[in-house]
Amino acid sequence: MRIVTVANQKGGCGKTTTAINIAAALAAMGNHVLLVDLDPQAHATLGCGFNPDGWDKTIYDVLTNPLVPVSAVITSTSLKLLDLVPSNTLLGSAEIELRQVLGKQLVLGEQLRAVANEYDLCIVDCAPSLGLLMINALVASTGVMVPVQVHFYALEGLRRLLQTIGIVRKRFHPCLVKTTGLLLTFVESRTRLSTRVELGVRRLFGDLVFDTVIHRSIALAESPSVGQSILTYAPESRAAAEYRALAAEVLLRLGAQPASDGTDFTTSGRTSEEYPIGTGV
Repeated sequence: MRIVTVANQKGGCGKTTTAINIAAALAAMGNHVLLVDLDPQAHATLGCGFNPDGWDKTIYDVLTNPLVPVSAVITSTSLKLLDLVPSNTLLGSAEIELRQVLGKQLVLGEQLRAVANEYDLCIVDCAPSLGLLMINALVASTGVMVPVQVHFYALEGLRRLLQTIGIVRKRFHPCLVKTTGLLLTFVESRTRLSTRVELGVRRLFGDLVFDTVIHRSIALAESPSVGQSILTYAPESRAAAEYRALAAEVLLRLGAQPASDGTDFTTSGRTSEEYPIGTGV
C-alpha cells in the first residue's frame, strides 16, 4: 500500500478538498483506496457524507487505544473501492495523550501496516498544523502532497513545512522526498497575480510541482455540502477532469499503474459544462 499524506500547516489551501477528490479519482481508476481523516475538524468525514458525531470509534481510538485496530473503524463510502477512517473533535486531544507514549511518532504507521495488504493506496488528510498528528502521517508516508494556494501569503509557511519533511526524512524515512509534490490550487488563469505566483513556484521548485493545477471552481466548492466528491457531483466539470489528471500523475510519481480502465461513477443528477483539462503553465 502506498501512503500519500496531504499536508499544509496553512488552512484554506484546498487540502481536504484535494484529499477527498484525489482519493475518489484514484478509486475511479480501479485502485482500492483508504482515506484517513486525521483532522479534528473532520472535514473529510463530512465531505464523504458522514456525520462525525455518529461514530462510536474513530481514528482517535485507533491512535490512543492499542486494543482498537484500524480495521475496526474502517467504513465503506458511497464510492466503489473507496473506504474511510473517520474522525471527530475527540481527535484534538490525541496529541496530549500520545506525548507519553514510547514511539509516539510511529503509531499511525504501525496501524496502517496492519491493513497494507488490503489496499493499493492510502490518502491521509492532515490538520492544518505542524503537530504530532502530522508527524505521524509524514513518518508513515510513501509520499507527501502539499496543496499551495496561488497567493503570496500561502508561500510563507511552505519553507517551514518542507524543512519539517526534510527532518522527518532524515530521522525516519529516507525515501519520503522522492514522491513529494506541490499542487497549485485556486488557480485563476486570467489574473496576473495567479500567473506570477505560479511561475514563481515553478521557477523555485521545478519538477517538484505537479504539472496539473486545480482551478477555482464553484462546483468544487459546492460538492462537500452534499457529501460527494467532484467526480460524482459534477463529473463533466473541469475540476473533475483536473483531479483525474492529477491522479494519473500521482500514480506515475509513485511508480504505480491504474488497476483498471476506471470505474463508472453516476452523476447523482448533477452535471455541469465540460471543460478541457487545465495543466501546467
